[in-house]
Amino acid sequence: MLLRQKLLSVVLLTTLVAVVISLAAMVGYDLFTYHRNWVSEISTQAELLGRTSATALMFNDADAAAGNLRILRLQPKVRAAAIYNERGTVFATYAADDGEKEVPPLAGTDGARVEGGYLVVTKRIVEGQEILGAVYIRAEYELMGRIAGYAGISLAVVGLAMGVALLLSSRMQYVITRPILAISEIARGVVRDRNYALRAVKTSDDEVGTLVEAFNGVLNEIQRQIDENDAFTRSLSREAEERRLAQEQVQRLNEGLEARVRDRTAQLQTTVEELGRAKAAADGANQAKSAFLSNMSHELRTPLNAILGFGQLLANENIDIPVAKRRDFVEQILKAGRHLLALISEILDLSQIESGRLTLSVEPVSLAETILECQVMLDPQARQYGARVVYPTSGYRVMADRTRLKQVLLNLLSNAIKYGYENEAVLVDFASPVRGRVRISVRDSGRGLSKAQLAELFQPFNRLGQQTGTKEGTGIGLVVTKRLVELMGGEIGVNSTLGVGSVFWIELNEAPAESKLMEVGGATPPEASAGAAGNGSAPEILYVEDNPANLQLMQEYFSLRGDYHLVSAASGHMGLALAREHLPRMIFLDLNLPDLSGTEVLAILRRDTRLARIPVIAVTARAMPSDVARGLGEGFFRYLTKPVNFDDLTEAIDSANELLARRDQRSG
Repeated sequence: MLLRQKLLSVVLLTTLVAVVISLAAMVGYDLFTYHRNWVSEISTQAELLGRTSATALMFNDADAAAGNLRILRLQPKVRAAAIYNERGTVFATYAADDGEKEVPPLAGTDGARVEGGYLVVTKRIVEGQEILGAVYIRAEYELMGRIAGYAGISLAVVGLAMGVALLLSSRMQYVITRPILAISEIARGVVRDRNYALRAVKTSDDEVGTLVEAFNGVLNEIQRQIDENDAFTRSLSREAEERRLAQEQVQRLNEGLEARVRDRTAQLQTTVEELGRAKAAADGANQAKSAFLSNMSHELRTPLNAILGFGQLLANENIDIPVAKRRDFVEQILKAGRHLLALISEILDLSQIESGRLTLSVEPVSLAETILECQVMLDPQARQYGARVVYPTSGYRVMADRTRLKQVLLNLLSNAIKYGYENEAVLVDFASPVRGRVRISVRDSGRGLSKAQLAELFQPFNRLGQQTGTKEGTGIGLVVTKRLVELMGGEIGVNSTLGVGSVFWIELNEAPAESKLMEVGGATPPEASAGAAGNGSAPEILYVEDNPANLQLMQEYFSLRGDYHLVSAASGHMGLALAREHLPRMIFLDLNLPDLSGTEVLAILRRDTRLARIPVIAVTARAMPSDVARGLGEGFFRYLTKPVNFDDLTEAIDSANELLARRDQRSG
């Protein structure tokens, strides 16, 4: 059965069950109410007749009793009635027509029962403690007629509900199954034809869309590796051909210069040895790259196998898969897709580092702030693995890229949580082994690593030396971590004992004492920072910066100058609000803000007629010549790079003042 047909069957069956249950409950309740009310009404009528006929029984007045029974003509559904004396003999009778004149002898006690489509009620007539007789009433009982009527209504309602469900499910099939079937078709084409140029089309931004992106990303990476392998093979072929030509040329020279062979023997021997070493180095590099590509191919194919395998099962029309298992297959596909996406992201990080395209912004960073951010992000994982992570307080500050340092610590802490024993503690420690250096250690109580595992620890796809594959991970994290630490001028190492645990540590340069940092919690609020420098009569300068240390540095600078009143903001939106409120003389603007980029803030300022003429000076860690040229081209008055040179800062302020003075002269 096709996936679409199964989805349609589930929707229709669910709708049918819901409608049938609802109708059954409604009809059952109505029939129960009808029976209860009808029994109550006839019983009340019988009791009333008993009270009115008690006197007639006492005086043996049958005519009076018959007259009381004739009142039942007002109730057309009462077909027959009788009054019995104390001996059980018929005393008086009533019949709606001739066919109803016969009444049965008195039997049983008070009660109500259904006999052959009639409701029969018997009620004793009691006066004081004496039983004078009984009342018998037989009335029509329309329960079966009501059931037949409800059956027709129920069939109509069920038909209408099934039609609506069919219409809605047809639309749901198109939305849900079409992208999955498209991915399945592309996957079959890739497996069948080995055509990695095929791509699935993304039609939505939900989990299926994420799966399409991951699937296409895997195909892109595989195609790129194939292209690189082809290029590498061609390069080796060219080198082999060049060596062959060189050897032929040497042979020809030897044939023409036999007389000089003895004089050049030593030199040629040295050259041959160097060529051998070069060849051995090239072969080693080739083997290392082949091993890396083999490992990467294995890691890429493992989640891809789950994606394609479960996708083929879902697409197989000859396999009847239960809904619960089908949902599990989809979860496996999504899990493998996310793992594949994480793997590709770390490969790209490693590629950027190896190619030298990764740029860092090294500045003073508070370890207390960074550890607090890591704790918030890792608490869910610690609860999942049953680990207790002990985070100490620290006043240390290091020179590092804030984002990359957090990435390094997250990797080390995540590994310690995953590879430690359940309910054991993971300890974080800070120390200063030598002056000017800070060591951050992460200790776990896991199984530990052998010497052989330690020797291969920082190789791609190593997974901390665990070959069982029981822990989720890409095996590239430690490689990226090592390169990032080295790019920040640091060092990484590990001490491990089998059966005891491991200690991973990194060392970074300690931030200079004069580079003071703000307390944990962020920058000074705008209301407080507005009066941090100068006084109310001094011209105002707005500084938009989210880094507390950089903000305090600028506040100190303007405080020492004393000729400007500095107003600060920690985000782009806050900076725009303060600019409209204060109309500052000039604006200093960081480019990397948490909400808007500096370029976006500049564009908004230029569209505001009141703010468009204010000089805006960029203060940023993007220091490449192309970044400077781009910033000046976008409209910044000056482009200052971090660390800020105060001579350049002073020149920028003076130039901005000259520009404003010339504008004032022209307007005057």
